[in-house]
Amino acid sequence: MVMRAIGRLIMVPLAFLLGTAAAVFVLFTLGVEKITHAVAGRAIEADLSQIFEFMRQVSALASAATIVPAIILVIVGEVARIRSSAYYILGGGAALCALPLMAMAGSLSSDLSPLGTLWQVFATAGFAGGFVYWLLAGRNA
Repeated sequence: MVMRAIGRLIMVPLAFLLGTAAAVFVLFTLGVEKITHAVAGRAIEADLSQIFEFMRQVSALASAATIVPAIILVIVGEVARIRSSAYYILGGGAALCALPLMAMAGSLSSDLSPLGTLWQVFATAGFAGGFVYWLLAGRNA
C-alpha cells in the first residue's frame, strides 16, 4: 500500500506534465494552422488585428493561473478515484475552454465572436491532454 502511494506520487505529476506537453503541442500546432489560414485566406488588413488579438490572448494565457482548472480536475479525479476516460478527456477540454473566458475577464470588450475558433483550438488541445493523462495515470486512479 505504501509503495502504491509512492508510485502515485511519482506518476501523477509526471503524467500531468506529459499531458500538459501534449496539450501545448496540439494548441501550438492548431493555433499556427488557424493563423496561417487567416492570413492566406482573407485580406491582410482585417486579419492582422485578429492575429494581434490572438497573440495578446496567448500571452495572457501563459500565466501560472492557467493550469488551475486542470489541476483541480486531476485532484478531483484522484481523490474520487475516477477511472473513466470520458471524465479526463471531456474535463481536459472544458478546463482549457475556460481559459479564453478567464483571459477576457479583465477585458472591457463584450464581443465573443472571435472566441469560436479559439474555443475549438483549446477544446481539442484539452481533449488531447486529458487523453494522455488518462492513458498514463487516470485509468489506474
